[in-house]
Amino acid sequence: MSEAMQSAPVLSLRGITRTFMQGDAELRIFAGANLDVFEGQIVALVGPSGSGKSSLLHIAGLLEAPNEGEVWVGGVEAVGLSDTRRTAVRRADLGFVYQFHNLLPEFTAVENVILPQMIAGVGRREARSFAMDLLDRMGLAPRAEHRPAELSGGEQQRVAIARALANRPHVLLADEPTGNLDPKTSRMVFTELLKICRSEGVAALIATHNLDLASHMDRVVLLHEGKLHEGTDIAAEYQSL
Repeated sequence: MSEAMQSAPVLSLRGITRTFMQGDAELRIFAGANLDVFEGQIVALVGPSGSGKSSLLHIAGLLEAPNEGEVWVGGVEAVGLSDTRRTAVRRADLGFVYQFHNLLPEFTAVENVILPQMIAGVGRREARSFAMDLLDRMGLAPRAEHRPAELSGGEQQRVAIARALANRPHVLLADEPTGNLDPKTSRMVFTELLKICRSEGVAALIATHNLDLASHMDRVVLLHEGKLHEGTDIAAEYQSL
């Protein structure tokens, strides 16, 4: 067993239940879902469209509350915290990457990575230094002073990944981070994402439909019928759905 697996998880979902009302009927999305993600571990979250992958990431990221269950982030149970304390945990411990980059168009690439650090109280000089380091590791140092409209889709998504890592989160949550890119660019961006997560020791939970990309992660979990499943035949099970 690895050293990471022997430690406490940096993200733990325990007994997550989430229901919605659809007309007069109750629609159950999760039925006691459990998941542990450990420091430095990169976990693929796969499942059919509509299975609830995005909702699970929202719950893990403290953006949405479960009906029942606990979300532990860095050893803190966060569901029961006040809004202010949940926001503080989210800002300090979690980073988010979405399918669409959502960069601020009026700011340059480096400014987009500087801003979250300054909001967290980091001085501009230190924030710029780390922002440039992240962009350099993403192969974007020569493009740092370009605005999003001057960057390709792959470059914009790499800036978004750098921004998500700017405050040195313990956990990165990514929802189809390469789903809007062509296959070649997708592989390139994904490779850089894995490389920087591993070098920074960041745990990552990445929702994807791409089993080839998932196969390069440390673990693959399948979300199906409200439960999370893990095992050697997960890829085959997913393909059969």
